[in-house]
Amino acid sequence: MFRRTTLGLVAAAVAGCSAPTDTDAPTREPDGGTPMPDGGTALSLSSPAFDDGAAIPAEYTCEGADRSPALDVAGVPDTAARLALLVDDPDAPSAEPFVHWLLYDVPADVGTIPEAVPAEARVDALDGAAQGTNGFGNLGYGGPCPPRGDGPHTYRFRLFALESSTGLDPGASRDDLLAAVDGRSLARTTLTGTFERG
Repeated sequence: MFRRTTLGLVAAAVAGCSAPTDTDAPTREPDGGTPMPDGGTALSLSSPAFDDGAAIPAEYTCEGADRSPALDVAGVPDTAARLALLVDDPDAPSAEPFVHWLLYDVPADVGTIPEAVPAEARVDALDGAAQGTNGFGNLGYGGPCPPRGDGPHTYRFRLFALESSTGLDPGASRDDLLAAVDGRSLARTTLTGTFERG
């Protein structure tokens, strides 16, 4: 189970998702790639924990167990070798979207990213997929934790099907990952969820 450091908990409690990330790096988004391979099914990402656009249950946030939700992947292009996942909050009161999870070099045939991925540099259950540094300063998943009274925030679970490995070591930043998927992306899709702290 993912546990934030004491410092991370204090920072989250004080500022929610207000800390900027990757402010010294470029923020260009990756090229679009092909959203639907010819004759195939579009790449899709879903979760048994919440529907697209619906509220994310508290157990997957800083108000609960703070573990990552299970994610189901379908429609991966036959030519894809790896997958990359970026989870961020574009509604955060910061210059850049607040990063909640970076998971990359996942095998293209994974089918399901399991619930409660451990906060490790490399995930054995996903054939050594690597995890980057989230906005709390930790490796792995850090759940939604917007400032209290800030209203609902939208969380983007963006999945990229890649023609090759990113070549990134564990601990990469959001901008490192976006630069790595640019030019490698065969298809991409987004699952969204919302969360609000009263």
